[in-house]
Amino acid sequence: MSELISPDISDRICSHMNEDHADAVVLYAKVFGNSPEAQTAKMLSIDSQGMDLSVSIERTGSIPVRVKFDRPVNTAEDAHHTLIDMVKQARKITASQKA
Repeated sequence: MSELISPDISDRICSHMNEDHADAVVLYAKVFGNSPEAQTAKMLSIDSQGMDLSVSIERTGSIPVRVKFDRPVNTAEDAHHTLIDMVKQARKITASQKA
């Protein structure tokens, strides 16, 4: 059984995403956070309903962005699969916009 998303699990997920998958965090902001002008983004927290990001936008500075999940995410394993699915979907969306 996977661990529930506690504050410690949230911190671990956020650190991993910010350090190893910063490009995915920017895609979450652009596609699901309604911030297509995002230059950088940092995942601040994750819970069962979504994630909180700090998004940097030129001339605006950093803004808070909430990205909601399509369904509740209750465990770290659920979060892992949801984040992977979301980045795949975001990549498809951005590729179709460039075509």
